[in-house]
Amino acid sequence: MRSEAVRPAGGDRVAAAFRRGRPVLIPYVTAGHPRLDALPAMIRAAREAGADLMEVGLPFSDPLADGPVLQAAAARALAQGVTVDQVFAALSAARDVGLPLLLLTYVNPVLARGPERFLEEARAAGVDGLIVPDLPWAEARDLERAARARGMVLVPMAAPTSTDAHLKAIRRARGFVYGVSVTGVTGVRATLDPASLAFAARLKAALPLPVAIGFGIGTPEQARAVAQVADGVIVGSALVRALEADPDDAPGVVRRVVGAFRTALDAEAAGSPAAGRDL
Repeated sequence: MRSEAVRPAGGDRVAAAFRRGRPVLIPYVTAGHPRLDALPAMIRAAREAGADLMEVGLPFSDPLADGPVLQAAAARALAQGVTVDQVFAALSAARDVGLPLLLLTYVNPVLARGPERFLEEARAAGVDGLIVPDLPWAEARDLERAARARGMVLVPMAAPTSTDAHLKAIRRARGFVYGVSVTGVTGVRATLDPASLAFAARLKAALPLPVAIGFGIGTPEQARAVAQVADGVIVGSALVRALEADPDDAPGVVRRVVGAFRTALDAEAAGSPAAGRDL
């Protein structure tokens, strides 16, 4: 294992994921769902199946941006007694996998621990960037600077309701922009709203950063359509729901679901008519 002294900065690792010449695939799982001890193997399975980055959610009691699937996953993790310390320990055990890690957390755990301590412990655990959905970008300057000082990125979010002023403000961010494709919470949708593609195009035209689109991408075919416009896709509820259905083989589920999305995205990059394997 490489030492911390020669480990690339997290921001560099995130940026490198968007320079591979293919649509970036970012699967999401909730730490502790279905079991925390399975998390390192799940991260390894995601990398082997073709993930470019991995988003891991810190379970929280009031996840305002999450739909019912992710809310249930967080509740199950908390019922098992999962703590911030345990999540950092599990992430540390996956550092040798080599997959850049993004930690999604609501702002309360950061403030409760203290931003400086939270960032130091996250970095030591191998976290490359943070996503904080309930922290407005206008109020995130101190946390963004503290993360940047540690070589980490604070990923900004933009939604269809975002103003031009907000898009201008997040131009100074690093890493990429998380595009929330729908107005509402996370969750699989039966069809992809065509407005999501127009939204992705708006972000691409307004921002110098790569754009990854999440919320509502439930099938490989939907992911492939988004990849025609955006630089990457984020797949959360579809994967967490599959884990709920087969909790005893979490790494296998991650490998199968991520592999299906990877196949579809690679087909889009190659211009192939194949859309990917069924989930």
